[in-house]
Amino acid sequence: MQYAILCYDSEEIVHAWSKEQNDAVMSRLEAVTSKLAAQGRLGPTARLLPTTTATTVRKGATPLVIDGPFAETKEQLLGFYIVDCDDLAHAIEVAKELGQASGLAGAHEVRPLMLFNP
Repeated sequence: MQYAILCYDSEEIVHAWSKEQNDAVMSRLEAVTSKLAAQGRLGPTARLLPTTTATTVRKGATPLVIDGPFAETKEQLLGFYIVDCDDLAHAIEVAKELGQASGLAGAHEVRPLMLFNP
């Protein structure tokens, strides 16, 4: 089953990293993702642009289009990985590895995927 591993942390902190700090984190993450890719388990990954570039469409009788993220929080969704895992326990282990590699205080949310258009 494929799982989405959603990366949350403070945009303020992450976007303040120097190029060297960012390169170091990306290098550690590459070690994890290379292993997953070699196993044929890694799907699409992405780093999202800042929430200042986001637009939200709120549902309702008349949809409302607003600038910004869906919620005001201290941690924002920064990006995601799609990983083919044996089960939830395996997906949690991958999320732990990604968390150790990034060294952030944020979180990784794990959700199973239901593909509509594979």
